[in-house]
Amino acid sequence: MNKKILIINTGGTLSAVIKKNGLIPGLSVHDMKKELEMVSGDTDIEIEDFCSLDSANIFPEDWSALAQKISDCRNDYDGIVVIHGTDTLAYTSSMLSFMLRNIGIPVVITGSQLSITNPVADAMENCRCAIHMAASKIPGVFVAFNRKVMLGCRASKVRSLSFDAFESINYPNIATISSLGMKIDSAYVPERTGIFKLTSTYSDKVCMLKMFPGIHRSLVESIADQGYKGLYIEAYGIGGMPFLKHDFIGTLDKLIQGGMTVVVGTQCRYEGSKMDVYETGKRALEVGALQAHDMTGEAALTKLMWILGMTDDVKEIRDYYTINIAGEMTSSPV
Repeated sequence: MNKKILIINTGGTLSAVIKKNGLIPGLSVHDMKKELEMVSGDTDIEIEDFCSLDSANIFPEDWSALAQKISDCRNDYDGIVVIHGTDTLAYTSSMLSFMLRNIGIPVVITGSQLSITNPVADAMENCRCAIHMAASKIPGVFVAFNRKVMLGCRASKVRSLSFDAFESINYPNIATISSLGMKIDSAYVPERTGIFKLTSTYSDKVCMLKMFPGIHRSLVESIADQGYKGLYIEAYGIGGMPFLKHDFIGTLDKLIQGGMTVVVGTQCRYEGSKMDVYETGKRALEVGALQAHDMTGEAALTKLMWILGMTDDVKEIRDYYTINIAGEMTSSPV
């Protein structure tokens, strides 16, 4: 029996058309049906429009609704493909990895750098890869792009124009396509750790801040004043932040004592944070900051949003954040 795959369209460049103000999502999945059937092989596909948005206009409430939709459909299909704009695709794939933890089917997010209507576009190959990964029976949330499949919470957009737009950060690819076909390395697929249970709640009171020389502590104080509950900081190197001149770490201490959850990662794309090496990192750990280790920025941020959507308990927040939930980190606290 052929595998039954649901394709959900959310918009993005893959479905884009040229309008007066530039490219905008305009094609429905029914407009793309012929092209999608061409790459579906021996799978039976069903197609459905969820929304039609440039991914810059995707917000957390869309993640929650999309997770609910996937949860509702999961027992009717062997796999699900989500067509999505590339700009925020890695945020969506990361959040879905948490919201759909332990899902029993493949959920594969894909997009393209050119519209499917363009004869030299990457859209058809990306859809082909996504559909066949969705038919693989390998459960989890994945990203398919440029003939490779990445774990959803490890993918990050690293190039703005190239077809090779995404990379798997600090983690091997799950699958690659070559002249030998699709080769899946199931050793790197995280094991299911329990039954599936949709957890689509989130907190939008989370902020991301990138360190730069001259940053003033008043900036983070203003974040707290606005009622934010969580802060993810992209620090220097392996997690360094200033404590001389402007005592940034001292201000974090006050915020953490006041109930804010602070997570510290690195601005570096690869290899992650290790805050127990330098004084500039150790001081942050001592005041109670959590560490992102080798997570992507997208995963570190969405994980914080997801956890704060479930609990306000400080100990529970720390426990959730320091364990590997969906394959998002390989380093563990010492």
